[in-house]
Amino acid sequence: MQAVEKRFGFLPGAVARLAGSPELLDGFLQANARFEASTLDPVSREVVIMTVATRNGCHLCVAMHTGALRALGADERLVAALRSGQPLADPRLEALRAFVHEVLATSGDVPDDAVRALLEHGYTLRNALEVVLGIGAYTMSTLANRLTGAPVDGPFARHLEPLTEAS
Repeated sequence: MQAVEKRFGFLPGAVARLAGSPELLDGFLQANARFEASTLDPVSREVVIMTVATRNGCHLCVAMHTGALRALGADERLVAALRSGQPLADPRLEALRAFVHEVLATSGDVPDDAVRALLEHGYTLRNALEVVLGIGAYTMSTLANRLTGAPVDGPFARHLEPLTEAS
């Protein structure tokens, strides 16, 4: 928890609530660290996270990872599409978003053509497995945040503002 507090400059309420199960908190932090160390580029990782977060209705994760995408310099149209669950303009990132949905919809029994579609956009089989890692980590997070009613802390709340055309 100290590392999380150091990273954000405060202890997010969600982390404090996840600490109600030290095993869950540790499991999430370890899975997240492994996902962050994966070969997926940072924007691709955020596409995975935002796809899981919006699917699972975790407003906290949507807010936090909207901020993460903005910190990466992501286009606001990408952010808006991810937040609304719409197809992405970037074909490579859209292939990834669609693959995440396919993994979730099929509980991992992804048809060969869906895997091929991901590979045709420059991703690898290793990346496909890393998507599963990201889904696992953020399924833990989003479900636990919803279960505990985790608050959207002030620094993250500004990222819940409705997006505008000018954004």
